[in-house]
Amino acid sequence: MTRPHFYRFHQGEKTLPFADAEYRARLTRLRAAMAEAGVEACVLTSMHNIAYYSGFLYCAFGRPYAQVVTPSDTVTISAGIDAGQPWRRGYGDNITYTDWERNNYWRAIRSVTGTEKVIGVEGDHLSIMQMGLLREFLHPQDTVDIAPATMRLRMHKSPAEIDLIRAGAATADVGGYAIREAISEGTREIDIAMAGRDAMEIEIAKRYPDAEYRDTWVWFQSGINTDGAHNPVTSRCLQRGDILSLNTFPMISGYYTALERTLFVREVDPASLNIWQANVAAHEYGMSLLKPGVSCAEVTAQLNAFFAERDLLQYRTFGYGHSFGVLSHYYGREAGLELREDIDTVLEPGMVISMEPMLTIPDGQPGAGGYREHDILIITEVGNENITGYPYGPDFNIVG
Repeated sequence: MTRPHFYRFHQGEKTLPFADAEYRARLTRLRAAMAEAGVEACVLTSMHNIAYYSGFLYCAFGRPYAQVVTPSDTVTISAGIDAGQPWRRGYGDNITYTDWERNNYWRAIRSVTGTEKVIGVEGDHLSIMQMGLLREFLHPQDTVDIAPATMRLRMHKSPAEIDLIRAGAATADVGGYAIREAISEGTREIDIAMAGRDAMEIEIAKRYPDAEYRDTWVWFQSGINTDGAHNPVTSRCLQRGDILSLNTFPMISGYYTALERTLFVREVDPASLNIWQANVAAHEYGMSLLKPGVSCAEVTAQLNAFFAERDLLQYRTFGYGHSFGVLSHYYGREAGLELREDIDTVLEPGMVISMEPMLTIPDGQPGAGGYREHDILIITEVGNENITGYPYGPDFNIVG
């Protein structure tokens, strides 16, 4: 039996997160960036770019994946274990590579790119080993890092993307309300987190009956576990007076949205209330600053001054917000649109960004714990639109 290096296995009907016109528009912008950089073929390898330009969100399990984009073609490259799913869930053509011989992945890519071309790569994703194989199999005239250009393109959301992000924000609210209802003294973090996750998955399935469902999660933290924004869930039981951090993350076709809130169980002591109210005030001030024409660094400087005036800046732990789109806790990030001192990107209509100030007071000090509020805002022509609905602050979030 002759076993091929690669083949096409197309079965079933295509079902994509967006209409074909959306992907055509994205690829048109990418090809314009390629032409400007002198790139003849792009070999995209990251989950976020392949999902953005094709709709297919791969599951690597140690295997490499790609999307090859040329001036005329777009082809996803997937492993045989996935069969026809990458074709059904991806815009354009799909080639399946086999594992009968090592590096069939690169042979499949070469069948689309040819050799002796200028190849665009993702410099922040392609490993040293895979770059060596690219040179061995494609013999490129040159390689160009296309990642910065693709990031800039992803920062500006289309109307279709904004519709999906709105649905995600509403789903995050659903999870937040479910968590609020589940909070009580003696209940474990894990049980409360599951209540929020289940509610969101049900909501996503209701809103998107033809989608694939994966990766929705909750971080629900209590007491000392609130000190880090990304601390995993534990089996710690809630106690009266505990500070809580509610974090819901619905994932819809690779698109991340979030709701994050500070809460307390039954009561809040005066020192904690003062810190909480200060963080809420910073949150409201920060949201008022998000408007077109203002740079991320300028927003950051004003919030830094706000906290410094209250002798709280030393308790700030990370940037004040970030972009939304195709990202998750293990892929993606539009690092050029984050509210940090070293980011000079100017806000423009169609960008989507969070406001999420966080203060962490060390254990043993009055008001100890992590305080964080998080809303999602769409930058408009005149200011912003807040699409997060779950209330923040002490009036609604002393519960249990």
